[in-house]
Amino acid sequence: MNSNTIPLPESTRRAALAARCRAVVEARWFAVTVFALILTNAAVLGVETYSGVTDRFDDELKLLEHCFLGVFTAEMLLRIASHADRPRDFWRDPWNLFDLAVVVCAFLPVVRENATVLRLLRLARVLRAARFLPQLRIVLVAVGRSLPGTVSFLLVGGLLLYVYAMVGWVFFGDADPEHFGSIGRAVLTLFLLMTLDGLGDAVRAGLEISRWSILYYASYVLIASFVLVNVLIGVVITSLDEARTMEEREAREAPAPALASAPVPAPVPVSEADVRVRIAVARRALDELEDSLAAFAAPRRSGGEESVSPMSGNT
Repeated sequence: MNSNTIPLPESTRRAALAARCRAVVEARWFAVTVFALILTNAAVLGVETYSGVTDRFDDELKLLEHCFLGVFTAEMLLRIASHADRPRDFWRDPWNLFDLAVVVCAFLPVVRENATVLRLLRLARVLRAARFLPQLRIVLVAVGRSLPGTVSFLLVGGLLLYVYAMVGWVFFGDADPEHFGSIGRAVLTLFLLMTLDGLGDAVRAGLEISRWSILYYASYVLIASFVLVNVLIGVVITSLDEARTMEEREAREAPAPALASAPVPAPVPVSEADVRVRIAVARRALDELEDSLAAFAAPRRSGGEESVSPMSGNT
């Protein structure tokens, strides 16, 4: 009996494995469980900051860390197996790459021997919670998409700070060395003024030096605090809208790959005898339908003849 068994193709076995793992990974209970474990891991990290608890429950905390690592490793293997029939889709998802990097780095000897790096890596697991929170995921994607505009903002802001710092050093360096005594102090002072922190004190100190200093501070606050900051806010809001649009489009297109990757059932072979039996059954059904129609029409014809014959006799 085993000799007649035809082995399944490799692609069919991968598709079956991916379908079973995908059913687990996409289940709601799976997402809720992983999210609860991430929050529990974050709580354990917070508890470890208390030296008294660490000294008393050091072995238990290490055991919990190994348990968390094992569970997250199993989760990552399930996610990889769910893409067994389409592995390229796994590498195209940045969240998969981030999760894989967080899990794999925990097994590297260089990371495990460095306590500081290991703590930072364990802290990175908390960021995985964004995978299960759509709104937070949209915000993080928006921040990433706004980086090019943010870099341009930083370049323009840095140039503005440098120019105004040099002008402030030239005019106020001798009279106010505490704030404008060097280019570094001037940049720090103007950076704080960008947030309007201490603006009143700076303006009063400038007016004691020269009444024209009001033009210096007014122009800087107008350009830095109102124009540049609003430009940055506009860049972030635009990126947020783009991220939300991308998230909605991916949500609409999510079922499509699953349907495309589903194996198409092979046509069932039908023998010639089955075809003849089906034709005979269809003919018998047609004959019965004709007999029923004839039996239904016969009384109507006979009734019509009886109603006509008396009239013909009277004529």
